[in-house]
Amino acid sequence: MRLAADVSAPAEISSIAQSPWLWGCALLIFGIIGVQSWIYLRAARTAGDGVGLSRPELRSAFRSGAAASVGPSLAVVLVAIALLALFGSPAVLMRIGLVGSAATETASASIAASTMGADLGGTGWGQEVFVVAFFVMCVSGSAWMLFTLVLTPLLARGSTKLKSINPRAMTIIPGAALLAAFMAVAITEIPKSSLHIITLATSGLAMAGMLTIARRWSLGWLKEWALGIAILISLVVIFFVHQGHLG
Repeated sequence: MRLAADVSAPAEISSIAQSPWLWGCALLIFGIIGVQSWIYLRAARTAGDGVGLSRPELRSAFRSGAAASVGPSLAVVLVAIALLALFGSPAVLMRIGLVGSAATETASASIAASTMGADLGGTGWGQEVFVVAFFVMCVSGSAWMLFTLVLTPLLARGSTKLKSINPRAMTIIPGAALLAAFMAVAITEIPKSSLHIITLATSGLAMAGMLTIARRWSLGWLKEWALGIAILISLVVIFFVHQGHLG
């Protein structure tokens, strides 16, 4: 994917990228997300009462989720800032507000632009190319939502069937799947450079250390903030390591 040195959106792109229609769609999407979040919170409280979770335990779980989302959200913010000059605020807000992968959708937009003889944000980047590239991004993102919509009920029925056969398996499989997902993402970063390895090792050690301290001295709040703090520690460490390499 090639980007021009100056990725400032031309005036003709800005007239489309800042369209009131796109702003309306972006606000509508965030409104839907807000309603979904409210429904989810209500459902979580109801489910918590059904399985014997107290309100303080639920509040602790919500705080843990909110704290854990801070670190990963930083990556989303950085990607959004990088894409603003290419697609404009409404389009970027629409994409980061939905299920999907910024890397995958940006690659899709780049391929779409190349089929029209243009570079993403570079040569030939005009209104027609912008519309096609953004449309391809939306189609790419909609596939994630479609598969989620189709597969979630199927997986729910499968988990219910498995729980009836072996209840203990359902206490192991979700944790194992989550661990495998994180490991798969981490392993793909290792071959890239020594800086990636240092980042991975630093964040892992920081996380392990904080969980050990939290367990040893019963610091519940530290468990809630461990992931976000580990990410921040690794970012600070890799910044100074990177500066040292450049020096």
